[in-house]
Amino acid sequence: MENIAKKPRVQLDRDAWIAGATEVLAEEGIAGLRVEVLAKRLKVTKGSFYWHFSDRRDLLMGVLHHWKEGRIRDIRKQTRTQPGRELEQIYHVIDVYGASRSRRGMMIELAVRDWARRDAQAAAIVAEVDDVRLRCGRELFLACGVPIEEASSRCMLLYAYVFGVSLMIYDRFDSDIARLKRDIADLIARSGTARMAAPG
Repeated sequence: MENIAKKPRVQLDRDAWIAGATEVLAEEGIAGLRVEVLAKRLKVTKGSFYWHFSDRRDLLMGVLHHWKEGRIRDIRKQTRTQPGRELEQIYHVIDVYGASRSRRGMMIELAVRDWARRDAQAAAIVAEVDDVRLRCGRELFLACGVPIEEASSRCMLLYAYVFGVSLMIYDRFDSDIARLKRDIADLIARSGTARMAAPG
């Protein structure tokens, strides 16, 4: 009788489960994030889930903390700059976070925020991330010589723009979307108090 080699069983670590769960969260929201469905999608048994997580809530907290660490690490990286290049970095932040290339990230962001409307722990983590984002953004404006009240307003405006534009379908509004976005970036980045030339 011919020996048939058994296919090796797929082994997933905790991070792989969290990555898979994050994709489901982005596509289907928190309600669609079920252990059985996730295991099927990852082509593993449900039993392997319990090797890494005590229950679904443990997985959800893993997703939240992974999201939080990634977002905080990213904003600190994006707002770090060399002395004298702070205004240039503000334009860079507006471009990076306002670009369509971050569509997947925004889908995850919106799913997490929707989740936070119904869950106190998720809301606390979103609040922590937003606080770091605003403080890092404000530091860039302060480094340009903007007074603290105006720096606070401008970084709030920056994030209001980034999140707002991600929800809008505006392609038919203006014939030159690139120019429109440049104008908005100028309105956010340039300060009447600290008059600095725009980069480029």
